[in-house]
Amino acid sequence: MNTQIISIIIFSAVILSIITEKIDRTVAAISGAVLMILTHVLTLDKGISYIDFNTIGVSIGMMIVVSVVKNSGLFEYIAIYTAKKSKGNPWKIMICFILITALLSALLDNVTTVLLVGPMTIVICQILKINPVPFLMTEIIASNVGGTSTLIGDPPNIMIGSAANLNFNDFIVNIGPVVIFIIISLLVCFKIIYRKEINNVSNEVAISSLDENKAIKDKSLLYKSICVLFLILLGFIFHNKLQIESSIVALSGACIMLIIGGQDPSEIISSVEWSTIIFFIGLFIVVGGISESGVIKDLASLLLEFTKGNTTSTMCIILWISAVISSFLDNIPFVATLIPLILTMEAQGMNVAPLWWATSLGACLGGNGTLIGASANVVLANIGEKHGYDISFKKYLRLGFPVMILTIAISTVYLLLRY
Repeated sequence: MNTQIISIIIFSAVILSIITEKIDRTVAAISGAVLMILTHVLTLDKGISYIDFNTIGVSIGMMIVVSVVKNSGLFEYIAIYTAKKSKGNPWKIMICFILITALLSALLDNVTTVLLVGPMTIVICQILKINPVPFLMTEIIASNVGGTSTLIGDPPNIMIGSAANLNFNDFIVNIGPVVIFIIISLLVCFKIIYRKEINNVSNEVAISSLDENKAIKDKSLLYKSICVLFLILLGFIFHNKLQIESSIVALSGACIMLIIGGQDPSEIISSVEWSTIIFFIGLFIVVGGISESGVIKDLASLLLEFTKGNTTSTMCIILWISAVISSFLDNIPFVATLIPLILTMEAQGMNVAPLWWATSLGACLGGNGTLIGASANVVLANIGEKHGYDISFKKYLRLGFPVMILTIAISTVYLLLRY
């Protein structure tokens, strides 16, 4: 049987298992990875080469850092402080966390952002005795939107910047305006969607007796945590100039925290969400099988052949196709396939500047479409699940996919007006 057909069957089976939740998503992903190798779609070495070890490293490193930091009481302190400043108003708290998540995702990577924001969100919701699921789902969306706006916010942007020789300011100027408009539009949408679940009734009485200073469990660890987190932040911002991977920044921070934190290393390491890590590994190999068999390349070639070199139609189709594919597949291999094709069109004299921005917006915003559309989605869903708040594939799909369509529609209008 043709390897393309086999890879499509395996990929479809994995996605169907995740959607229906008949099989645990980690088991489904790793089973699909094994099948890709058993059916010779991929060799073992090829399969391993498709694993994004940078994402894996960032996830493990920041999970360790967060596990140590939370023992200082920092997250509880920030949660109580935020609750007091917002006077216990759930809607104000949601706005606050959406904006914080979007901003941090523009400066850091999405996974790191949700690993920091997620625990704080759950603590504050538990204090106010409200359901954190709407907060977590809106933060997933905010992380992907915020990450779209900068060169370092999302891996596809780094790839595009490198291929097209675009700098940090180019992304801010060309994508920043539409991202700001999208965030404002989403705040209005979330206000309407969650008007019944999240009202404006203040729970100030519930938090007035709380003292954020008493939440600090270990002052020495708190100061160490703040210093290390600040260094990690600087590392993420300047890692390209320093010529080191973001995973090395995260793992270095983890090592420092384990050495100076005074915590039990075995306990901290066991708190890492290993099921999430294994899910990522399995999914990377499954998507690698789709890529290796030529399915993604054929889709990209078909797309560009259909537009017959017209810049406007090519721009719009790249935007929408990138978004839909990135909802279900890792956006990195698709963007990696599009880049040489766009460079070829540029060599033929076509103005490809709008195509780079269409690729960026489609690939990054498309991650909001489903729960497996971006690494941050899975990480934050698992944080919620660990604390007893389930975010299923279907539950997220009902919010994420319509939001993705809306953001891509806004991006379409923006690109048409500007380019």
